[in-house]
Amino acid sequence: MRSVDRRGGGRGAIAVAISLATALLLSGCGFTQTYYHGYVVQEGALEQIPLGATQEQVLIVLGTPSTVATVNGEVFYYISERAEKTAFLPQRVVNQRVIAVYFDKNRRVERLADYGMQDGRIFDFVSRTTPTAGKELNYLSYVFKIFGKD
Repeated sequence: MRSVDRRGGGRGAIAVAISLATALLLSGCGFTQTYYHGYVVQEGALEQIPLGATQEQVLIVLGTPSTVATVNGEVFYYISERAEKTAFLPQRVVNQRVIAVYFDKNRRVERLADYGMQDGRIFDFVSRTTPTAGKELNYLSYVFKIFGKD
């Protein structure tokens, strides 16, 4: 009959299993998901909009704007955002773009603007508040306003 020494034989299998599990877990850390929100401008679309083009032509080329402003003339805004999320880290905005098409009183393109993250702060797509250009009140200002001392 043959005698088998089993001391230490299981250690190698455990080491291999731990190595495989570690490699499998670490491989997920490099996985990055990319998310696109809003309007994605097609390559060459802006070149199809000359100065003097009508609003209808802009709508045909770019489609419905993300939002429209009517103060001091009409402006179409096309807003897009690219965000990335790596493994368990929080999602972060890596690029944001706002295409603004300004119209004159005759509803013809007066100016095109292409704004990016370098031109201002990050636009919050899911904001629960609307910032205003008015005066911001702190707690004491609010109390003084109630008692008519402001």
